[in-house]
Amino acid sequence: MPSAQESPEGGEEDILRYEEMEDNAVSPMDLSELLKEGTKESHDHAENTQFVKDFLKGRIKKELFKLATVALYFTYSALEEEMDRNKDNPVFAPLYFPIELHRREALAKDLKYFYGEDWKEKIQCSDATQQYVDRIHHVGQHEPELLVAHAYTRYMGDLSGGQVLKKVAQRALKLPSTEEGIQFYVFDNISNAQQFKQLYRARMNALDLDKNTKERIVEEANKAFRFNMQVFDELDKIGRSLVEEAQDGGFPVHDGKGDIRKCPYYADKLGMASPGCPFHAAVDLARQPLVQLVLAACMAVAAGAAAWYIL
Repeated sequence: MPSAQESPEGGEEDILRYEEMEDNAVSPMDLSELLKEGTKESHDHAENTQFVKDFLKGRIKKELFKLATVALYFTYSALEEEMDRNKDNPVFAPLYFPIELHRREALAKDLKYFYGEDWKEKIQCSDATQQYVDRIHHVGQHEPELLVAHAYTRYMGDLSGGQVLKKVAQRALKLPSTEEGIQFYVFDNISNAQQFKQLYRARMNALDLDKNTKERIVEEANKAFRFNMQVFDELDKIGRSLVEEAQDGGFPVHDGKGDIRKCPYYADKLGMASPGCPFHAAVDLARQPLVQLVLAACMAVAAGAAAWYIL
């Protein structure tokens, strides 16, 4: 099956072939199915880390987001270096999509936006990220068949729940509508993410792997999730030490306690006629049963979508 980058005008042919495989040849022993079933528990654990839960709720400090971007840069630099090394190895070659998937350059743009022209001099690889990087290099150099697990875990997540996180970050951090700072989530060379994921899974299922190798790949995918969770925990600890950032022109957000005349949105402070505090109004509204039901449903949908991304 020709790669997508080799036949940019033949996408429909690739998709058709996938659909034929999906309809006629999908099996519980296919690698994509084994990975899906074999990593469910890891998905659950990852999406319930405090860092991810806070991120989904829009509680992400800009400094912490920058550090997360640094961790991603080192992770993808290692992953894509090993993918380049193994691009002709039959145990990985069918999954080599540098034009469509590689994220290192996009992450470099994000880091330049956040840290400036000399961003390389301002970042460093954290301890948890270094452990992840070391494992990727070991796999790429000694067990390249396991590289499939790391590529699958990262890129399929980027094309799924990662798109939810993109919108959350853009809104919570008030990033430009031009997508500066979130280029990592932008796949300019993939016109249809769902169809590309189908093609990618078909390629995985077509790899010539025995049962033992498939089981090792699933085990490695679970290790990848654990490495990601260690990075999340590290970021969460750092986040607790960061000073709460000011919002809305430098005013701290009112916590709903004490005299509401001290609320930064109080009429006297902002020169408005109405003495009402939006925080209290929002709290009262959130106490309504119907509103609580809608909010719960929205969070369930967002968490489900982000499960694929859990980085």
